[in-house]
Amino acid sequence: MRRICVFCGSSAGRGSTYLHAAEQLGLLMAQRGIGLVYGGASVGLMGAVANAVLAGGGQVTGVIPQALVEREVAHHGLEDLRVVGSMHERKALMADLSDAFIAMPGGIGTLEELFEVWTWTQLGNHAKPCGVLNVNGFYSSLGMFLDHVVAEGFLKPVHRSMLQVAQDPAALLDGLATWQPPQETKWIARNER
Repeated sequence: MRRICVFCGSSAGRGSTYLHAAEQLGLLMAQRGIGLVYGGASVGLMGAVANAVLAGGGQVTGVIPQALVEREVAHHGLEDLRVVGSMHERKALMADLSDAFIAMPGGIGTLEELFEVWTWTQLGNHAKPCGVLNVNGFYSSLGMFLDHVVAEGFLKPVHRSMLQVAQDPAALLDGLATWQPPQETKWIARNER
């Protein structure tokens, strides 16, 4: 993996736990020679992970729509800050530049980005691993809901297991590096209900 896209909040969340996890992830990525692709902001978890990668001597590519340059306080300390016209362009470029995806804690934008790239993997549009860094149990309830989606017959277990979950950044990076895409199609047959 040369570059990982990290989706996360432009807010820092409550307390210092989330910021510390973003810094850990960023430093570890730099140590492993993995570049960061992210939403281009200088604030919140977005800024923390970018600054940590930079502090570790790593490469960072920020992608931000023009409309958010001021609102999300674009990170002007990046050598590679790409300003695009829309959120659609942002997500497409981030996906094209990345070999894997990690969602850290964040709001609805983070969730939307995660579900979109996970869906693309499920549909076979790309074969890139997706994972969540479950800092402080942030994604535990989502995991239970996804298990419910499987139990109700709307998601195959093999596709549920495509979303890797780890509390430790090193374990998540290891899992993404060894992931293999499933050979099963997305669609559930009528007899699988």
